[in-house]
Amino acid sequence: MALAEWKKDETVAILSMTSGENRNNLNFANEMMKNLDEIIADKSVHALILTSSDEKNFCLGVDVQWLMERFQAKDFQAIKDFMYRMNDVFRTLLLYPVPVIAAINGHAFGNGAILSCACDFRFMRADRGFFCFPEVDLGIPFLPGMIAWVRKAVPQHAFYEWKFTGRRVTAAELEKERVIIKACADRDELMKESILFAKTFQKKRGIFGEMKKRMHKQIVEIMEKEDPEYVEKLFLMVSD
Repeated sequence: MALAEWKKDETVAILSMTSGENRNNLNFANEMMKNLDEIIADKSVHALILTSSDEKNFCLGVDVQWLMERFQAKDFQAIKDFMYRMNDVFRTLLLYPVPVIAAINGHAFGNGAILSCACDFRFMRADRGFFCFPEVDLGIPFLPGMIAWVRKAVPQHAFYEWKFTGRRVTAAELEKERVIIKACADRDELMKESILFAKTFQKKRGIFGEMKKRMHKQIVEIMEKEDPEYVEKLFLMVSD
């Protein structure tokens, strides 16, 4: 089964993660990149919506079972490949030359919440799902690049609280903090509002992409210069 698939609604591409909890591992990252490359190759696409086909989850983050199995097998290269490939996904979303809108249809935990923050805009359904950074309880510290681009989406005071408490946050709270544009009543309204918003964009890719490149230059530099230090040392979990 495909881990992600996309379709078009006029000028809007809708990319759906399709594996239920949508746990992030190397196969997931490769599948996301494949779809993102296909979408941007279609010159008629003027906006991208990222969502999930699952009724409960947007994305529950890193596939911890996969990660532990790789550690136990001492397959450290696969872990490094995964971390770098996920950074390819995040960087691609940050610099995508069309608007990227996250339609958060359910739980967005850990890397899933971080993934939504790499997008330009966010909507979320209010009747189901929480937004959460549980890394403090899982013993998984953020990479420097993650911190940098989450800060573009989440106000510092809110990020500080949510990052260090691991508290589950509702769509209403996210709307209050302007992390999302709208807390939608249900899944139908979520997709309706996200698509309507996406269709307001008819920007030229050249100017849109260049603006994002300049705005996110420092974030990309952090990802490229600082993240490898932690990835190469496999400093990805803290057990104490």
